[in-house]
Amino acid sequence: MGKAAKRQRKASVPAAGKGPLKSAMAMVRSNPFEVKVNRQKFNILGRKTKNDVGLPGVSRSKAIKKRTQTLLKEYKEREKANVFKDKRFAEYNTKISPEEKMIRRFTLERQRNYGKKNIYNLNEDEELTHYGQSLAEIEKLNDIVDSDSDTEERGALSAELTAAHFGGGGGLLRKKASSGLQDEEMEKPKSRKELIEEMIAKSKQEKQEKQTRRESALELTEKLDNDWKEIQTLIAHKPSKSERKDKDAEKPKPDEYDIIVRELGFEMKAKPSERMKTEEELAKEEQARLQKLEADRLRRMRGVDDQTNEKKPSHVSADDLADGFILDKDDRRLLAYKDGKINIENEEEEEEDKEEEEEEEGREEDNENEEGSEEESASEDEEDGSADSHSDLESDLESEEEAAGNKEQKKDKTNENESQSVEELDPKVKAAKSELPYTFTVPESYETFKSLLAGRTIEQQLIILERIQKCNHPSLAVGNKAKLEKLFGFLLEYIGELAILDLPELRTIDKLVLPLYNLCQMFPEAASDSIKFILRDAAHDLEEVIEVKGRATFPGLDTLIYLKVTSLLFPTSDFWHPVVTPAFMYMSQLLTKCRITTLQDVIKGLFICCLFLEYVSLSRRFVPELINFLLGVLHISLPKKQAQGYTVVHPFTPVGKNLELLLVCDKKDLESWQKQNLPLSIVTRLKETSRTEINHARLSCLALCFDLIKKCAVLYESLPSFHEIMHPVRVLLTQHVPVNEYPEKMQEWYHGALKELENKVKHYTPLICEKKKPVPLKQYTPKIVKVLEFGRKQAGSKKEQERKQLIQRHKRELKGAIREIRKDNQFLARMQLSEIMERDSARKRKVKELLGSLATQEGEWKAMKRKKGKN
Repeated sequence: MGKAAKRQRKASVPAAGKGPLKSAMAMVRSNPFEVKVNRQKFNILGRKTKNDVGLPGVSRSKAIKKRTQTLLKEYKEREKANVFKDKRFAEYNTKISPEEKMIRRFTLERQRNYGKKNIYNLNEDEELTHYGQSLAEIEKLNDIVDSDSDTEERGALSAELTAAHFGGGGGLLRKKASSGLQDEEMEKPKSRKELIEEMIAKSKQEKQEKQTRRESALELTEKLDNDWKEIQTLIAHKPSKSERKDKDAEKPKPDEYDIIVRELGFEMKAKPSERMKTEEELAKEEQARLQKLEADRLRRMRGVDDQTNEKKPSHVSADDLADGFILDKDDRRLLAYKDGKINIENEEEEEEDKEEEEEEEGREEDNENEEGSEEESASEDEEDGSADSHSDLESDLESEEEAAGNKEQKKDKTNENESQSVEELDPKVKAAKSELPYTFTVPESYETFKSLLAGRTIEQQLIILERIQKCNHPSLAVGNKAKLEKLFGFLLEYIGELAILDLPELRTIDKLVLPLYNLCQMFPEAASDSIKFILRDAAHDLEEVIEVKGRATFPGLDTLIYLKVTSLLFPTSDFWHPVVTPAFMYMSQLLTKCRITTLQDVIKGLFICCLFLEYVSLSRRFVPELINFLLGVLHISLPKKQAQGYTVVHPFTPVGKNLELLLVCDKKDLESWQKQNLPLSIVTRLKETSRTEINHARLSCLALCFDLIKKCAVLYESLPSFHEIMHPVRVLLTQHVPVNEYPEKMQEWYHGALKELENKVKHYTPLICEKKKPVPLKQYTPKIVKVLEFGRKQAGSKKEQERKQLIQRHKRELKGAIREIRKDNQFLARMQLSEIMERDSARKRKVKELLGSLATQEGEWKAMKRKKGKN
């Protein structure tokens, strides 16, 4: 009974499980350990609970199954690149029947193969051939032809020839009977000699036939030529001029486009130009050129002519056997030392002397050869005249005497020629000595540099500086850069010395600025250091003088020229520059701290004002010292009584000694004055000039001041405070300057400056209080304040609610994605661990097997050993 009940129970289990998943779920739900209940603290009416009961085991198994089907497959195939793709037409399409699939696949295959005719499309219908023969017949190998046996057409030997020359078998010497005869009767065989004679006769006959054919062809061609000459006169017909004109008129004139096209066809095609040379290559070429010119100059200075160096080929007679050469030449020289160095000059002089001697010997040989030829012709004439007499001996004696006389005469001529050549070379030598050398080394000290330029004209000094730069370019040697940097300092110092002279050479300084600029472009750092050093020294000197005396004077002409050179070498429009900015500050200190006591100070100050305008011409930077100095210059040109109603700034004072420095009271001087530029050299020679010239210089300073005011008005017209800045100048010009006393030209300058000041329009707008938003009137409507409750979703617009929902959904999805990624990583870690465990277990198993086999072997060996021991 118990067994039957068990069998019924076993059979009932699969019968009840029609749905295996449902039965499994029922079994899981019945197991209390597989069910997780999510308890709630409070039961809320109307809320539907979705996940009050969960089955973590079932969900875990589902997830593992899904990962094994997807993630584990990817993990196992991570290093496999090949992918199998089924490209069969409609293989997985269940809507198409199998017959239709086959038909469509067949049509597609026919479409692909249609129209393809290449060497690989070997169809049965087509027959392939090679040189007109079918490949199928060739493959049967019916007609085997050896490589050695070719046909007679390809130039092989005939059967008769081989039989005649190589003989042997009797069959080759027999003549085959003709195929047309039925009765083949064997004729008598011919001997070898007869066969060769027949062959020779045949070859001669063929040659004769060829010759006759050639002669007949020549005769026919000559006959045709003669016939053509006779017919040509009849065929040739020259048209008349009227017919030619008609034809020319009928021809269409060429179009302009056609003419241009033909011209383009005859134009020269573009040729590739040479490569642009680098700076180093240009410097090397220039150095080589200057060295060659210097060598030529030295040769001319020594008096060595080009023509003498070129050896003339000596005359070689027809009877010369060329046996007068010397095999061993003595090239030994005496060693001589001079100041610790080998004296090479003596060797060169000896070589030159030898060359001159060789040339003289060559000339003498030429003369002797000419004399010898004359003697031979004379002796031949004598022999013709008297055959029986001893004319040979007499002619030899006479020729010797004549040769000796000719030698003496020619020596005198050569001496005269040498004296004439020396006289001709003297002016060339002098000219070569007076020329400038083409190569120069960079002077190591300022004294050598100064001696190099001393006594030279401006053009020669520029040439010397240019050649120094070219011969010592930085790319030619390693130390040239440092040498040329020193040269920049020497040149600056030299310019300063030229400016300090009693009569400063300003023209020379102006020309020397160009090489100075070139050196500055090559070495900007060294140039800036040199000029900064000069400006630093000048500023220190100014401060020391102010500390000791309490007042300072304007610097010398050299410092002013250095300031001018700075504006030429460096950009003055930069906001800050390591050289220009210190120069700017130094000039502003000069205009504010240097007292104006003499007319020279006024000229120097106006020169600095001109420099200021040059410095700020591009940047339009405002310089208050410039405006104050021009105001002070106008102040010192007025009489003392009129100096009221305006204020002057230091270094000018309203009361003092030098208040009327530019005041001119002499009417004659006012009338005789003419506008002229003020050169800087006037500063050094003002003491020696007359009173009239001094008054003219004062008027020129005043005219320059008017011009500078006009330029300042043009420069600063865009400033908002332009009218306030120029107000003192305008007051002084309109109310205090005695215009009527000045000459007409001065009045023009004055009115031009005043017009520039008054015509400028005010650019600024008056200040206005900022407009505020009007305050609305108070209204007594109730103010509703929304009370926010914590933990509840506040109502809002539809867009706001959708946005909040999207944010909430995004957060939920993000958390879910992170959770799934974490689980995937855990799954992969478990798989990797299981793989490692399997590999380790397999390895341990193999190791155990090996150890076991080794143990059994050792046991067997020991057992055998024991048996042997017993035996």
